[in-house]
Amino acid sequence: MKIIIAGAGEVGFHLAKLLSYESQDITLIDNNKEHLLYADTHLDIRTLKGDATSIAVLKDAQVKNVDLLIGVTSSETTNITVCVLAKQLGAKRTIARIANTEFLENKEEIGFVKFGIDELISPEALAAREIELLLNQSAFNDSYEFEEGALTMVGLNLSRTAAFVGKTVKEAAQIFPGLQFMPIAIQRFGTQYTLIPRGDTQFKEGDQVYFVTTRGGVDELYKLTGKVRQEIKNVMILGGSKIGKKTTRDLCQNNFRVKLIEQNKNKAFELADELPKSLVIHGDGRNVELLDEENIQDMDAFIAVTGNSETNIMTCLVAKSKSVKRTIALVENMDYFQLSHSIGIDTLINKKLLAANNIFRYIRKGEVVAMTKLNNMNAELLEFIVKPTSKASDKRIKDLDFPRSAIIGGVIREGEGQIALGDFRIKPGDRVVVCSLPRSISKVEKMFL
Repeated sequence: MKIIIAGAGEVGFHLAKLLSYESQDITLIDNNKEHLLYADTHLDIRTLKGDATSIAVLKDAQVKNVDLLIGVTSSETTNITVCVLAKQLGAKRTIARIANTEFLENKEEIGFVKFGIDELISPEALAAREIELLLNQSAFNDSYEFEEGALTMVGLNLSRTAAFVGKTVKEAAQIFPGLQFMPIAIQRFGTQYTLIPRGDTQFKEGDQVYFVTTRGGVDELYKLTGKVRQEIKNVMILGGSKIGKKTTRDLCQNNFRVKLIEQNKNKAFELADELPKSLVIHGDGRNVELLDEENIQDMDAFIAVTGNSETNIMTCLVAKSKSVKRTIALVENMDYFQLSHSIGIDTLINKKLLAANNIFRYIRKGEVVAMTKLNNMNAELLEFIVKPTSKASDKRIKDLDFPRSAIIGGVIREGEGQIALGDFRIKPGDRVVVCSLPRSISKVEKMFL
């Protein structure tokens, strides 16, 4: 696939890095010479210095032959302009990163496709959505919804009290028949090795396990894993960033009680006017006395989304020491992901990763409608739409030549999620959720072409 990425900032570089691993033909455009030099020396891609809104620069990047152009500069105006120009110059598909979430909310009404923009992506809106989902599935440390919850992916650490610790997948299925969930990936405690579970795979204490479950299966998972569904109502948010503001607004609309702490005085007053349903506090969230004065010990969740990763991590650790049930920290450094569980923070989120996951599904072959990478694990979760011509169409799962390093987690048929076992027959129109290690993705894609 021939891809142009406009913007070599954090999101652009991260995307270029992920795509270059997959041997895609990437051209990265940016005005900043240093950004390009770093990308040029670290990645196997073509770099081009210049203004991405310049028609001459786009022509130099051979935009007329491009399958996908992604505008991810820090300026949404630039991203929108680049996409409009690229489409007129022959690009097959365009994606623009935006900051104004109003564009997303009124996407259909405005009709961005008519201008030449096929998809809008807001890392801030994705992060706010992720936070809300994590608060709703409070005992789990990672979650992702397919088709508005018809199937849900949840990740959790297995404690000693989990009912199936010490049992194989097959034994667990026999002891708990009629289960509405499927284990799709396991990372053993203390390792970086990702395992796609089979019937003889044993669940062990400390495993980070990912499950796909139906609407009713979430409650079963709570019971069997010994986790407790915690009622989360009182939330403290540190940082009035775009993510902090959007998260506060969304949570208040869903009847959460929110306290938002912002260090900048003028910004705090502006936020207080814009967010009348929340309590906005002007102060430094690193000050433990301030947190105590604002009754942090009575909070059900603490979310740190300032622009500083270290501040976010440290304040979450303070919140944990005050017995706050749920802590979520926004981090920029991907390496911190491996530390999250060992240092005691429930969940780390990363805007770059969320945006990259969202964009990645346009690169996958077959009709991929949703995709996410599992946090800190070498596996992807993809949702394919089955075409009448697909190899998987009208076949039972056990008759498919499915690679051992991939697994079907579930199927959505006519809006209803189902856990699909070996005798399940896949039909055209089904949405199939697959978890796969990178080495098997191309083979999986061929099943759904």
